Amino acid sequence: MSAPPGDPSAPAPPPPSLGLLAKAAYVVAPGTAVIGLLYYFGSVYTDAYYAAFGVPPSDLQLSVQAYLARSPDAIFGPVWFLLVCGLVVLLVLGRVGHVLARPGNARRRRMVYRSLLVVGLLMAMLGFPVFFGQRIPLPFPESWWVTEYIPILVVAAGATLAFFAVQQRLQRRADDPARRDETAERMWAASGALLIGLLAMSLFFGMTRYVGDAGEGDAWRAIQGGHSGSLRVVVYSRVPVTHDAKKIDHHDMGTARGPYRYQYTGFRLLAKSPSRFYLVSHASRQRDHLIVVLPDDDTVRVELKEAVR
Repeated sequence: MSAPPGDPSAPAPPPPSLGLLAKAAYVVAPGTAVIGLLYYFGSVYTDAYYAAFGVPPSDLQLSVQAYLARSPDAIFGPVWFLLVCGLVVLLVLGRVGHVLARPGNARRRRMVYRSLLVVGLLMAMLGFPVFFGQRIPLPFPESWWVTEYIPILVVAAGATLAFFAVQQRLQRRADDPARRDETAERMWAASGALLIGLLAMSLFFGMTRYVGDAGEGDAWRAIQGGHSGSLRVVVYSRVPVTHDAKKIDHHDMGTARGPYRYQYTGFRLLAKSPSRFYLVSHASRQRDHLIVVLPDDDTVRVELKEAVR
């Protein structure tokens, strides 16, 4: 026999079940996801930057904070571009959806969502091979950004149009409960989720490629600028340092100046690992410039001076 309503001895009702997104939020908080993305893009940028100089990124053993500090500058441009594009697409598709939702537009809505679904899926399939490193011929003048980014944007635009079409189809069925098929509704909803995944994957892939290109491009600009923003380095060595770097001044100060008698000026600090100094010449202007690696031990003494721009 069940307890009457209001009886304090009655068992408490079971807590409401959590949805999939709510359960996922307990595992991955939004802040954690953002920090993870910043760390990932920061590592992609840093690895591409130092790889352009021939420095093994794993040897630097950079901290998590160092990777996070490099990510904002690398992703600022594409994030603003995507936000502006997303706002424009949201306004345009929102207006189209509002017009199609008016009474008497059922036939037009059916024609529009079917057309957008076909066009969106075709666009996604045409650009999809770029994720596997395939080169896609395009009717545009050849350039690096057209070849690398247009196919990715085509996939993203196609996934967006197809998702909008799925939403319109689900809305049409919701307006006519007599024609609803629960199995079909779930299939269409799952299709929408897959399209969102395809959109996220294309944007993530494009961002990764852009950040890697940005790191390599910044390295090339640093080379062309003679590393003017890097710290100046004066090296004092116990023994002569053998190197092939250009325009490095060498001076033997004699035994009267102590064990570190050999002085070298004209270096710039490229990177510092726990056990090595990676130095370049201030006169280096080529991609194949030489990196001078010195051990961080008692055979050398390194002085760092303020950069001169």
